[in-house]
Amino acid sequence: MIPTQKKSIFARFKTGENGVETKEMTFIDHLEALRWHLVRALLAWIVVAICFFIFRDWIFDNIILAPSRTGFISYKILCQFGHFLHMGQSLCMPPVNIPLQGNTVSGPFVAALNISMIGGLITAFPYIIFEFWKFIKPALSSKELKYSSKSIFWVSFCFFLGASFGYYVLAPFTFNFLANFQIGTTGAYKYMPTLDDYISTLNNLLLGCGVAFELPVLAVVLAKIGLINSSFLKAYRRYAYILILILAAILTPSPDWISQAIVAMPLLLLFEISIILVKKIDAKKLEDAKQWE
Repeated sequence: MIPTQKKSIFARFKTGENGVETKEMTFIDHLEALRWHLVRALLAWIVVAICFFIFRDWIFDNIILAPSRTGFISYKILCQFGHFLHMGQSLCMPPVNIPLQGNTVSGPFVAALNISMIGGLITAFPYIIFEFWKFIKPALSSKELKYSSKSIFWVSFCFFLGASFGYYVLAPFTFNFLANFQIGTTGAYKYMPTLDDYISTLNNLLLGCGVAFELPVLAVVLAKIGLINSSFLKAYRRYAYILILILAAILTPSPDWISQAIVAMPLLLLFEISIILVKKIDAKKLEDAKQWE
């Protein structure tokens, strides 16, 4: 039995009204198709960004500044969780006070644009991924199409989960640590970050965690194209654990192991999930290879 030859992205066909493939697309046709996918994705991003800009005051007061306030929900939940475990105040972080200042005339306007563009990108992320999937869809086999149709949900889910982790967990730890960190004993240094610095830090946390939580998806893709396998991930597991624990130790303001574990556990869990998913792919590849023997 001869395996089905897959079409590459640059061998897509135009489909007529009756569903019959008529002729092969040229390179210019591909560029034209890609252009319209990019245009639609960009329009979705801009529309959502405009909505963020219109409601910028409410978003800034209730979302952007929330992790820098003592009454933020994450501080309350962690403190109550520590009391529930009879750990006293070990999970209760010190009061946070981050007075923001501006040193440029255009500071508030640039900050509003920054918030709008990043907020629009995060919110429109599923549609952007959908447009990318529509572009490569004709190059997929029927089997790949069946599995890839679910990938939009999982890619979006992992991204939003990571962004939520960055906002509700990592941002409070980070801002609490930075706001209460002191250098010197004379009090010569006064902590007054700029508005742009605060927003950039928050944006980096959201986007960074969103991308980091794509680790299982990335592992599946790399395993399917043969660049990694479960043995490779297991061999470097100890080094991955060390890097994750070091990162958790840096980001947590408290030296106790519980605070560090709260930050490290999701990343460790993602790595283990990646190993499980790649192991299943390895088993499937081995089963397919035996069928062709």
